[in-house]
Amino acid sequence: MEVFKFGGASVKDAEGVKNLIKVLQETGSQNKLIVISAMGKTTNALEVVVKDYLEGLKVPESLNLVKDYHRAIIEELFNDTDAPVYFKTESLFNELENFLQHNKSTQYDFVYDQIVCYGELISTTIVCEYLNSQNIPAKWKDSRNLIKTDSTHRDAQVNWNKTLELIQENIDPKKLNILQGFIGSDPNNFTTTLGREGSDYSAAIFAYCLNAENVTIWKDVPGVLNADPRYFSQTQLLNQISYEEAIELAFYGASVIHPKTLQPLQQKEIPLFVRSFINPDQEGTAVSKGHRILPEVPCFIVKKDQVLLSLSSLDFSFMVEENISDIFRLFHQYQMKVDLIQNSAISFKVCVDNKFNQLDKLIQHLKARFKVTCQTGVSLYTIRHFNEEAISGLERDKNVLLKQLTQNTVQLVTDH
Repeated sequence: MEVFKFGGASVKDAEGVKNLIKVLQETGSQNKLIVISAMGKTTNALEVVVKDYLEGLKVPESLNLVKDYHRAIIEELFNDTDAPVYFKTESLFNELENFLQHNKSTQYDFVYDQIVCYGELISTTIVCEYLNSQNIPAKWKDSRNLIKTDSTHRDAQVNWNKTLELIQENIDPKKLNILQGFIGSDPNNFTTTLGREGSDYSAAIFAYCLNAENVTIWKDVPGVLNADPRYFSQTQLLNQISYEEAIELAFYGASVIHPKTLQPLQQKEIPLFVRSFINPDQEGTAVSKGHRILPEVPCFIVKKDQVLLSLSSLDFSFMVEENISDIFRLFHQYQMKVDLIQNSAISFKVCVDNKFNQLDKLIQHLKARFKVTCQTGVSLYTIRHFNEEAISGLERDKNVLLKQLTQNTVQLVTDH
């Protein structure tokens, strides 16, 4: 059995859905489990719905934009206006509106998960119905019934024992299975999500539980590149990456592979391929046991909109283990992802990701014990397998606020 994952860019319109079928025709449609993300920028659009709803609009106008976008895709794919896809997608939108009208919670993360999940539920419904209309038998399943998690909304932790049991009981590996990425459910059956870009992780979860032969992530790039082409010119395709190296790249923020994706695959030595849905005949990148990285070139990663915090004790005492322990406890409490640390005798600098928007609360808490300087909107650049040319080229025309080198990695914090 093989697991395929198609991201939002690959199914952003009717042509994308048709192209997915071409990929299946080239690779075979049997013994497949396909994980699909929300179409195009639907997750972003549903985040607007969440914002409008929590500002007091029971059924926000922004939801109609999401409906219109999906209906246009359906109308282009299906000639029959009585096709079941119309009823099924309308039922899902009715479910969502029912939640909006009856929900009592104002807790952002909970509301977020209950609303945003419909992007994946609707995209998979459209794709599955289109496959069946083209005489490619496919079975739609709800990932929330299979991936069980704790109740940490927007960043749920998987209950592996329960998930393994449910997936093995309910998935026939000989069929073509269509499932949603990104979503699961907690012990009370409320929807949870696995973190942004969590569909890759979903694919790895299914592969691990079903002992898949391999996982392929289909993207709009040729494979894993040594740098993001949106920010760097003259990128190179990496033909092969070891699990360990891929985990390092993901940890530092490489956007092609989700950080949690690789651990379950490595445990069972399930190869991961990153290939182009535009050119499915090309081999792309293999992530597996073997060479650390081929070709051996510097790899560049950038994380924008980070926060640089500089802390020092109010009485000029040393920044000892007790102080640092308290700081990290607060980082955990306020859900700050720490990307870079540098400390001296009396100061502690850290670059963090404020993805849960709790920076103000954190700073207020820190100011009770430390002198705090905060700089927002900084960029964190990481170079794996650096050389002097790579460093000097990156530093050119930038104001470097912090620099740190280890054996294989250099990190720079800049003000833009």
